[in-house]
Amino acid sequence: MRVNRVFFATIFCILTAHAPICAGRADDQSHFLALSGDPHLRSASALVIGASGNIIYAKDTDTVRSIASITKLMTAMVVLDSKADLDEVLTITREDRDTVQMTGSRLGFGAKLERRELLQLALMSSENRAANALGRNHPGGLEAFVVAMNDKARSLGMADSRFADPAGLRPDNVATASDLAKMIAAAEDYALIKRATTSTRLSIRPYRKRGPLSFGNTNRLLHNANWQIDLSKTGFLHEAGRCLVMRARIDGEPVSIVLLNSYGKLTPFGDSNRLKRWLLNNS
Repeated sequence: MRVNRVFFATIFCILTAHAPICAGRADDQSHFLALSGDPHLRSASALVIGASGNIIYAKDTDTVRSIASITKLMTAMVVLDSKADLDEVLTITREDRDTVQMTGSRLGFGAKLERRELLQLALMSSENRAANALGRNHPGGLEAFVVAMNDKARSLGMADSRFADPAGLRPDNVATASDLAKMIAAAEDYALIKRATTSTRLSIRPYRKRGPLSFGNTNRLLHNANWQIDLSKTGFLHEAGRCLVMRARIDGEPVSIVLLNSYGKLTPFGDSNRLKRWLLNNS
């Protein structure tokens, strides 16, 4: 698996905990250096990384926060790392219901889907039962799956991250913005994750005698022709606020974006647009 050494070195050497940073290094190959002004992002924690691993913007990047369904990126990596058969048909059972946040699901008990489809639903539409079924069908079950999630986090240098369930329903799925930047970089190595998180619709047939169900992506920016997004994931819990992570191309440059603990349903998308305008005005 590819490792961006400049990216990790920059993260460890430059990040500070609370004050916003709007800076870059003279030797970076990024469009976005020596930026002026401030994008006035409303998210409590924010981190923007340029093409060469340079920090474009940082705000409260080392506070440990609940990350809600951003967790599902780690779930997908663990499933894919396990080399489990993506064509295997799995069944949604009562064990997959949400007993933590009491959310509902369009996947009823008895729904049958390929592991690949469950991955796509978990990533694209943040389907909680799909994510739980993936963890439950891991060798050793859910407990072993959560262990594998935390092992993967440690292997990526996510020192302040902890995972408690595959769907991100428990508030004690936590990370810092700087740790999530590492997770974005790792997730980019998985073609299925990139494809699933940027698909706008998916139609599935989980029941033999019923018609198809159609699911949409939770990231509304994917419907905006002015955005070029290579990878994304949203998340929400009351304890986490609104969260969004993305790898997007701005003025042709790949940029990693982490936005945590935004209040207001549209705030992460508003912050993304404010950030983009600020970058384009400085380029």
